[in-house]
Amino acid sequence: MVRPYAMTRGRTTSAGQHRLDLIAVVLAEPEAGDPESDPTLSPEHVDIVGLCRDTPQSLAELAAELDLPVGVVRVLIGDLVARELVHVTRPVPPAELPDESILRDVINGLRAL
Repeated sequence: MVRPYAMTRGRTTSAGQHRLDLIAVVLAEPEAGDPESDPTLSPEHVDIVGLCRDTPQSLAELAAELDLPVGVVRVLIGDLVARELVHVTRPVPPAELPDESILRDVINGLRAL
């Protein structure tokens, strides 16, 4: 068994980690090629790309599937984002969603037509 700090080479953060919350969705880049052919990637990196290639996965799902701590998965995903092997999308923050009353007014206006 490899210790988590060895998987991340002792790092606890990555360049883009501030964007990686538990519900961030990770997608494999289609033109990324085969990560298994890159000797600098760890088996965990390859596993993440493989899981995200079939279907988009949240960070929490990846951590559960790989049985790794969330902090380790954040660092590994940050590495993959830097290498442009995966793409991370974040959900829209609740403050940026339209107000419910505005949506009701739109629906009522459409019904009135």
